[in-house]
Amino acid sequence: MALLLAVFASILTGTAAVGVCWGMSGDNLPPASKVTEMLRENGFTVVRLYAPDSTALAALGGTGIRVVVGAPNYDLPALAHGGTAAAAAWIRENIQAYPTVLFRFVVVGNEVAGADTQLLVPAMENVHAALAAAGLGHIKVTTSISQATIGVHIPPSAGEFTDEAKPFMSYVIPFLERTHAPLLANLYPYFIYSYNPGGMDISFALFTASGAVVQDGEYGYQNQFDATVDALYTAVAKLGGENVRVVVSETGWPTAGGVGASVENAMTFNQNLVRHVRNGTPRHPGKKTETYVFAMFNENLKEAGVEQNWGLFYPSTDRVYPISFHARI
Repeated sequence: MALLLAVFASILTGTAAVGVCWGMSGDNLPPASKVTEMLRENGFTVVRLYAPDSTALAALGGTGIRVVVGAPNYDLPALAHGGTAAAAAWIRENIQAYPTVLFRFVVVGNEVAGADTQLLVPAMENVHAALAAAGLGHIKVTTSISQATIGVHIPPSAGEFTDEAKPFMSYVIPFLERTHAPLLANLYPYFIYSYNPGGMDISFALFTASGAVVQDGEYGYQNQFDATVDALYTAVAKLGGENVRVVVSETGWPTAGGVGASVENAMTFNQNLVRHVRNGTPRHPGKKTETYVFAMFNENLKEAGVEQNWGLFYPSTDRVYPISFHARI
């Protein structure tokens, strides 16, 4: 997959809007300076970069927009095996070289799978140590996991990781607990629905169900988003992460190219998401769910179909559909 640069507005703070992804898988996308201008115009206060793109970081410097930057999967071998020296070099090149950028998290790896999962925690430990040595210990180190790592979603009280994920997550979670960092997860009700549309009423995916669809003891769930978040909290707690906060690092709905993909459904999901996340989940009422929406633009160099149709904006910078990102929480 071509390098993606994702931008999201954090909804953790009281003045932020729900955000977007800014991808580089297109040959007709606006320059970084224009995208940064769009972020500010729309009230976005946090940017997530899947990789430390120099043009984007230069444009973001001095804007006051906070940056969540990724150490890409291809950097894992060097960061894991090169010790703190390799991690320190990465920090100098990609963090310290941009003194006017407000960095928030370093996300080591995105949806790491297979044999590379053995590199994940060693790389995270080295980056954490390198940041501390550079006097940047306030920047938390984490990773972003796939929805596929969750083996049980329903009921949320039974949530747990898959057998494939448990061996490496049993090291990731204690690291996050010890360093007081959140766990980032890419969670898509759309994919749960589209993989088996006969198994779920679409209203449960779109936040439009009129009442509880899933009853889990004393907790009633009206949407798949809350159910998945709470299932992940349960899975994390089972591995010793009772104090680890879950951040939804990607979610959204496509406008075309797949089952249930339409402009109307995308607008419904994302606008309801903006309004909803301020309220927390049934198991965590009043605890805002920090969430990032995918994506900023439709990207013409991605795989044809759904993958090209997640954008809130066309490359021309026009909106794909009307939506307000300025919900206060």
